[in-house]
Amino acid sequence: MSVQGFSVAKGQRESGGLLQPARNVWRVERAGRAHLLVDAAEYYGTLRHAMRNAERTLLIVGWDIDSRTRLVGADGRADDGLPETFGEFLKALAKEKPGLSIKLLLWDYSVIYAMERELLPVVAFRWNTPVNIDLCLDDRVPLGASHHQKIVAIDNGLAFCGGLDITVRRWDTSDHDPGNALRVDPGREPYRPFHDVQMMVDGDAAAALGDLARRRWERAAAETLDPPRADGDPWPRHIEPHFSDISVGIARTEPAYNGSEEVREIAALYGDMLTRAHRWVYVENQFLTCPDFARRLAARLRQVPGLEALLVVPETHHTWLEHRTMLMGRVRFMEILREEGVTDRVRLLHPAVGAGERAVSVMVHSKVMIVDDTILRVGSANLCNRSMGMDSECDIALEATGPEHREAVMAALGRLLGEHCGADPARIVATLRDTGSLFAAMDNCRDGTRGLRPVDDSLDLTGDTATAMEAVADPARPVAAGEHFADIVDFAGDGEKAGGISAIAKAMGAVLFVAALVLLWRYTPLSEFADPERLRSSLDGVATGALAPLVVISIYVLTGFIAFPVTVLIVATAAAFGLWPGLLYAGVGSLASAVATYTLGRSLGANMLRNLIGPRINRIGRGIGKRGVLTVMTIRLVPVAPFMLVNLVAGALRVPVVDYIIGTVLGLAPGILVLSVLGDRVFTILEDPSLMDVAIILGSLAAWIGLALGLQRLLSKRRGSK
Repeated sequence: MSVQGFSVAKGQRESGGLLQPARNVWRVERAGRAHLLVDAAEYYGTLRHAMRNAERTLLIVGWDIDSRTRLVGADGRADDGLPETFGEFLKALAKEKPGLSIKLLLWDYSVIYAMERELLPVVAFRWNTPVNIDLCLDDRVPLGASHHQKIVAIDNGLAFCGGLDITVRRWDTSDHDPGNALRVDPGREPYRPFHDVQMMVDGDAAAALGDLARRRWERAAAETLDPPRADGDPWPRHIEPHFSDISVGIARTEPAYNGSEEVREIAALYGDMLTRAHRWVYVENQFLTCPDFARRLAARLRQVPGLEALLVVPETHHTWLEHRTMLMGRVRFMEILREEGVTDRVRLLHPAVGAGERAVSVMVHSKVMIVDDTILRVGSANLCNRSMGMDSECDIALEATGPEHREAVMAALGRLLGEHCGADPARIVATLRDTGSLFAAMDNCRDGTRGLRPVDDSLDLTGDTATAMEAVADPARPVAAGEHFADIVDFAGDGEKAGGISAIAKAMGAVLFVAALVLLWRYTPLSEFADPERLRSSLDGVATGALAPLVVISIYVLTGFIAFPVTVLIVATAAAFGLWPGLLYAGVGSLASAVATYTLGRSLGANMLRNLIGPRINRIGRGIGKRGVLTVMTIRLVPVAPFMLVNLVAGALRVPVVDYIIGTVLGLAPGILVLSVLGDRVFTILEDPSLMDVAIILGSLAAWIGLALGLQRLLSKRRGSK
């Protein structure tokens, strides 16, 4: 039989659809319209029009979202009267449409990306913005993983999915002109040409992507978003669809986390797509490190002698970490193909613009796979190990079932390959139909100033160090299953694994906190205002007075409102009054201060905290509501936040008073006892420390932490047995 000009042997087209829920996709839905958006200029310009059409909800999910992003099309200008930069555009849109709910969800990123991303995105999107704009930082991923999906859902009737975030250093046109003066970051620094792809769909497929985005929001923010009514049509009127009435499969990667099972639909879909390949496999991807895909590709190439594979990737990886991890993985990927003897039908190429030594490589950030004229896949998942099982990902696949759909898949391939070769897409498609060869189409349609060039990965990156770093940077699954204590409530949570790495980290943090406190009061100007010795002397003056208990408790309460370290007060009280009644005064004073600042937090309410923390405050509140005593006690035992802040948060979240007081008493008792017993010994250490003194205080601190963790385990075990 002949399809679109090239021959396919009888029986090669498998019966049944590729997209199978519960195997390689989450859901299969129909899209009335679908359109491929190539490069950020086209995506941002189209997205801007679609956002202007939004009436009820706008939900943006991303690995990164930057308020400084210029949300403009190919001409680099905004012509709709609203600001160009994304943050200011959203503010203006929110004011223009007060009934529009705007939600932004971005990964609560790792510190290693701090220099690449906007500092304090909460400030940019939550402060001094209309009330209908809300932002949440998503930290509901395992240790070392990232939230990597890129979805925009509008009014439950239009959605975008692909490899592009709304962030800086992404915008570029499909010309990838090395001299384009508009391709600069917020600091006016130019960056190299950048290529990426997004897909726009409507109908039930868009509604399904909206469901996925709302599920992610609920997981991160503990807040349920109801799907809006799809009254209008947000599809930009000037955009003609590339596909009409087509099946769209939505595939995910979700790592096992906090009791949930892992989802590996993306990995399954990659493998299943290869089993459908007969003429060519076209791939654009930032990373190629997944050995399973390499082995499956090699097996299919051996099985189908005429099959070709074109892999379009970045020329190299420029950051220090990626160069020593992901590049090493790409070397191994190609080595698998060499060992299988199939590299004569595989080309690993990178796009470049310009002639000779003046050529500039184009950064390939897209995640695209096209098989023959039947399947087009666009998404967020790289062909690396972590995208298969570590990070959260979302891809969509369009399966052609008729001549019009197959023609549209061919047109998409012609559009992408034509861009890289500098050729007319129609010429690419015509050559494909005539020759049935992807390589022939590429070779016969070259342009003198643009083209796909061989990748040279000849660097020797082997060695134990590179291998170890690769295992950490590109793992196939989370380093450890279960909760990884994203916030203070998670530490106190269900009593899972109270020891281990997290407990040790908290214990070390407590020791460092106390040590930093000693240094702060000893060596900074603050010591002139609240020197512990001076504080003890002041308490000595009232120790014999009849009002001593009232004065001491009042001091605890008043200083609690200015974040005075309660540890210093406890030590000074013990030094001035002795073990008894110093122990009693310190206990009552600390509790009185805790109750007073709790009351202040209760009066301020949770809205202030929501502005600071974001919607995650909902999750914290639910956790405390379920286990108030244990939560408060654990936070007191292992100080993960300043005393006053803990009190304010507990009050604002309306932790039950009885739970709060019982948890505070249980949590403070070990510390008050240890510090009261030390008493004057602390001042001796401050004034003239010896090795023995240091050993005594460190031993006392270790005993304090040990007692704290032991009590936490005991209560957690008892609670779990009920």
